[in-house]
Amino acid sequence: MDTINTSGRRKNAIARIYLTSGNGTFSINNKSLEEYFPSLEQQYKVHQPFEICGVKGNYDVKAVLSGGGITGQVEAMRLAIAKALVQENEEFKPSLKAEGLLTRDSRMVERKKPGQKKARKKFQFSKR
Repeated sequence: MDTINTSGRRKNAIARIYLTSGNGTFSINNKSLEEYFPSLEQQYKVHQPFEICGVKGNYDVKAVLSGGGITGQVEAMRLAIAKALVQENEEFKPSLKAEGLLTRDSRMVERKKPGQKKARKKFQFSKR
């Protein structure tokens, strides 16, 4: 198997991953998975595509993450891994699609409007 190169995006986060056959090691911006994503929930989200396909521990992942926050980066990486697994084996597609891992979440932060406190919240109204 050659190296599979895919990318995933979520909010302003971009994940570029390189998937190779190996023993399940992760390198994210030259850090380990546990070092970059200390929360167990975040680690679970990264492992989710592998667990659904039943190939956990069969691939090495080298990822370059940029932009956004932690949650956006985790979900961008999850999308990139799912896309790479489908490129590797087309039989994984129905199970990943059923879990919604192949769909890019297009929701973005709404911009702040002038004359308002936030995007939709107004300044407090005072009658007197």
